[in-house]
Amino acid sequence: MKITEIPCAGYEKVVRCEDPQSGLRAIISVHDTTLGPALGGLRMWPYLSEQEAMTDVNRLSQGMTYKSAVAETGLGGGKAVIIGNPKTDKSEALFRAMGRFVESLKGLYTTAEDVGTNVQDMVTVRQETKHVTGLPREMGSSGDPSPFTAIGVFLGIKACVEKTGGKDLKDVRIAVQGCGNVARYLCEHLAKAGAKLFVTDIVAEKAKMMVDKHGAKLVKAEEIYDLECDVFAPCALGAVINDDTIPRLKCRIVAGAANNVLLSEQHGDRLRERGIVYAPDFVINAGGIINVSVELEPGGYNEQRALQKVNNIYNAVHDILVTADREKIASNRAAILLAERKIAEGRKRKTAKAR
Repeated sequence: MKITEIPCAGYEKVVRCEDPQSGLRAIISVHDTTLGPALGGLRMWPYLSEQEAMTDVNRLSQGMTYKSAVAETGLGGGKAVIIGNPKTDKSEALFRAMGRFVESLKGLYTTAEDVGTNVQDMVTVRQETKHVTGLPREMGSSGDPSPFTAIGVFLGIKACVEKTGGKDLKDVRIAVQGCGNVARYLCEHLAKAGAKLFVTDIVAEKAKMMVDKHGAKLVKAEEIYDLECDVFAPCALGAVINDDTIPRLKCRIVAGAANNVLLSEQHGDRLRERGIVYAPDFVINAGGIINVSVELEPGGYNEQRALQKVNNIYNAVHDILVTADREKIASNRAAILLAERKIAEGRKRKTAKAR
């Protein structure tokens, strides 16, 4: 196994791993540990190049710093990616090698499941390192974080709808892009609340499940941006709000489970100019990381404690939207300012403690 550190301005530690024996090619990015050790998911994706993987892991890592800061988990931000196809390239040897890679950071970074990985993969990683969360409940861990992410996104959507004059979600038209783990739970909450669902996924079977279970209407993947709806809920990969898609949107709200929804921060400004309310991704989708962070608290995991903290996402989204209106800035910029303020306060406390 060959581990190489890669200098990246603004990041505490970025390391690459190559393990020919298992086929592992992976990157761990630790953005900031001012508020505590870095915690973030392990994504497996068939990146077209190592540079593409590097760009993604660094963006996700920074997002985790902000996510944990706003959610007050007492943790920092990090992320890991494995370059590979999760449908064809998984093996026990691969994830055990990943566990050794995580262990090499000596607790600076703790991993969890993410896009392309699952609880069983984390169990395999756990054979080589204790720095892993989201293990099965029977192992004393918190299990799949997806239901908690979905609860937070549901509450965030509710906050956005109420901010734009709605009373509840009955008959609210919601276009869900992506029908993966989080979206499945999210659709269940939305359907129970009486929302009208429109769904799409590049894997047709996943979308059809939502059609059969909740009476959702199926939309072609490329047509989802043009759909007349109240809420566009991106729940797949990031960068879907960009110069090409913003002019096509026919919604009042953008609020979903995906990370890095905006291609760049300026696209939040463009949404504001169009009068579209945006729930910053690292605020609305923090439920999963909040849930697994409770595992690291004194006394271990407590589901009720986790749910109490996840329920605060409603207030967090509402407060950021109010702040953005008051300051006349985009909501994503208001959220970043809040996160950076919390990090600066943490840095001051650490400095004072060290004296």
